[in-house]
Amino acid sequence: MICPNCQREIADYSRYCYFCGKHQATAFSGAPTRRLHRSVSDCKLAGVCGGLAEYFETDSTIVRLVWVLVTLMTGIVPGAVVYLVAWLIMPEMPVVVPAAPVQNAPEAPHT
Repeated sequence: MICPNCQREIADYSRYCYFCGKHQATAFSGAPTRRLHRSVSDCKLAGVCGGLAEYFETDSTIVRLVWVLVTLMTGIVPGAVVYLVAWLIMPEMPVVVPAAPVQNAPEAPHT
Protein backbone atom coordinates (compact mmCIF):
# COMPACT_ATOMS: atom_id res chain seq x y z
CA MET A 1 0.00 0.00 0.00
CA ILE A 2 1.20 3.53 -0.74
CA CYS A 3 0.66 6.32 1.80
CA PRO A 4 -1.36 9.07 0.08
CA ASN A 5 0.38 11.71 2.20
CA CYS A 6 4.09 10.95 1.77
CA GLN A 7 3.89 8.49 -1.17
CA ARG A 8 6.00 5.81 0.56
CA GLU A 9 5.40 2.07 0.58
CA ILE A 10 3.90 0.67 3.80
CA ALA A 11 2.38 -2.67 4.79
CA ASP A 12 -1.14 -3.39 3.56
CA TYR A 13 -2.55 -3.83 7.07
CA SER A 14 -1.13 -0.55 8.44
CA ARG A 15 -3.52 1.90 10.05
CA TYR A 16 -0.85 4.62 10.24
CA CYS A 17 2.08 5.47 7.98
CA TYR A 18 5.46 4.51 9.49
CA PHE A 19 7.09 7.61 8.04
CA CYS A 20 4.64 10.52 8.35
CA GLY A 21 2.16 9.13 10.93
CA LYS A 22 -0.90 9.85 8.76
CA HIS A 23 -3.97 7.68 9.42
CA GLN A 24 -4.62 5.34 6.50
CA ALA A 25 -8.05 4.65 5.08
CA THR A 26 -8.93 0.98 5.37
CA ALA A 27 -9.95 -0.92 2.27
CA PHE A 28 -11.98 -3.64 4.01
CA SER A 29 -15.75 -3.57 4.19
CA GLY A 30 -17.44 -2.83 7.46
CA ALA A 31 -16.91 -0.10 10.00
CA PRO A 32 -13.34 0.27 11.21
CA THR A 33 -12.94 -0.01 14.95
CA ARG A 34 -11.63 3.10 16.63
CA ARG A 35 -9.74 2.67 19.85
CA LEU A 36 -8.90 5.32 22.39
CA HIS A 37 -5.16 5.31 23.09
CA ARG A 38 -2.63 7.71 24.55
CA SER A 39 -0.60 9.22 21.73
CA VAL A 40 3.07 8.35 21.40
CA SER A 41 3.90 10.92 18.75
CA ASP A 42 1.75 13.85 19.96
CA CYS A 43 2.32 14.10 23.70
CA LYS A 44 3.26 16.92 26.04
CA LEU A 45 2.81 15.18 29.40
CA ALA A 46 1.34 11.72 28.95
CA GLY A 47 -0.32 11.79 25.52
CA VAL A 48 -3.90 11.90 26.82
CA CYS A 49 -4.94 15.03 24.89
CA GLY A 50 -3.06 13.85 21.79
CA GLY A 51 -4.88 10.51 21.96
CA LEU A 52 -8.24 12.24 22.36
CA ALA A 53 -7.45 14.45 19.38
CA GLU A 54 -6.55 11.44 17.23
CA TYR A 55 -9.71 9.64 18.33
CA PHE A 56 -11.97 12.59 17.49
CA GLU A 57 -9.85 13.48 14.42
CA THR A 58 -9.22 17.07 15.51
CA ASP A 59 -6.24 19.25 16.32
CA SER A 60 -4.51 18.38 19.60
CA THR A 61 -3.97 22.05 20.44
CA ILE A 62 -7.74 22.60 20.53
CA VAL A 63 -8.19 19.60 22.82
CA ARG A 64 -5.45 20.90 25.14
CA LEU A 65 -6.98 24.39 25.25
CA VAL A 66 -10.45 23.01 26.01
CA TRP A 67 -8.97 20.76 28.73
CA VAL A 68 -7.19 23.71 30.36
CA LEU A 69 -10.29 25.92 30.20
CA VAL A 70 -12.53 23.22 31.69
CA THR A 71 -9.92 22.51 34.38
CA LEU A 72 -9.69 26.18 35.34
CA MET A 73 -13.48 26.66 35.32
CA THR A 74 -14.21 23.63 37.51
CA GLY A 75 -11.40 24.18 39.95
CA ILE A 76 -8.00 22.75 39.24
CA VAL A 77 -8.38 19.54 41.25
CA PRO A 78 -11.16 17.82 39.19
CA GLY A 79 -9.41 18.40 35.88
CA ALA A 80 -6.08 17.19 37.24
CA VAL A 81 -7.68 14.09 38.78
CA VAL A 82 -9.49 13.23 35.54
CA TYR A 83 -6.23 13.66 33.59
CA LEU A 84 -4.36 11.38 36.00
CA VAL A 85 -7.10 8.76 35.84
CA ALA A 86 -7.09 8.93 32.03
CA TRP A 87 -3.29 8.59 32.10
CA LEU A 88 -3.60 5.42 34.17
CA ILE A 89 -6.54 3.87 32.29
CA MET A 90 -5.82 4.70 28.65
CA PRO A 91 -3.37 2.27 27.04
CA GLU A 92 -0.45 3.68 25.10
CA MET A 93 -0.74 3.42 21.34
CA PRO A 94 1.42 0.55 20.08
CA VAL A 95 4.43 1.73 18.11
CA VAL A 96 4.74 0.21 14.67
CA VAL A 97 8.38 -0.28 13.78
CA PRO A 98 9.21 -1.01 10.16
CA ALA A 99 10.85 -4.35 9.61
CA ALA A 100 14.58 -4.29 9.03
CA PRO A 101 15.62 -5.35 5.54
CA VAL A 102 16.80 -8.92 5.30
CA GLN A 103 20.48 -9.10 4.55
CA ASN A 104 21.68 -12.08 2.60
CA ALA A 105 24.58 -13.92 4.12
CA PRO A 106 27.60 -14.15 1.84
CA GLU A 107 27.78 -17.47 0.11
CA ALA A 108 30.61 -19.83 0.90
CA PRO A 109 32.93 -20.48 -2.06
CA HIS A 110 32.18 -23.70 -3.87
CA THR A 111 35.07 -26.18 -4.00
